[in-house]
Amino acid sequence: MSGARPKDIHIAAALLLRADGAMLVVRKRGSVHFMQAGGKIDAGEGAQQALLRELKEELGIAPDAAHLTDLGLHSAVAANEPDSMVHCRLFRAEWDGEVEAAAEIEEARWLLPQEAGAVTLAPLTREAVLPLWQAALRGR
Repeated sequence: MSGARPKDIHIAAALLLRADGAMLVVRKRGSVHFMQAGGKIDAGEGAQQALLRELKEELGIAPDAAHLTDLGLHSAVAANEPDSMVHCRLFRAEWDGEVEAAAEIEEARWLLPQEAGAVTLAPLTREAVLPLWQAALRGR
């Protein structure tokens, strides 16, 4: 990052897990980084509301809000926006249905633990989500 103060980006995202332990990651059009599904929180919108809106827009899915688990606030260098920090309210959800990449999402893929090193992960996914995913798998 340059010497200027980084821009803060506030998002909501999901650690979406399938029954076999796979984690869903997405790649935006024009990016090499895979990350959690979700997006920016609009003015006047709560984090959970933003996440559900983004999941519907980007993947055509609608997890039950009552079954979302709040995993806290996590921050990292933004993958796709220079001189920016992303601050993410992360939620965990189970999803075994179909997903279909839409909007700015070019690719959605289910990753098994042994495949995590085979793709380029966004800093937030690598630094914050991977340890939470590993802990979730140990708890199964």
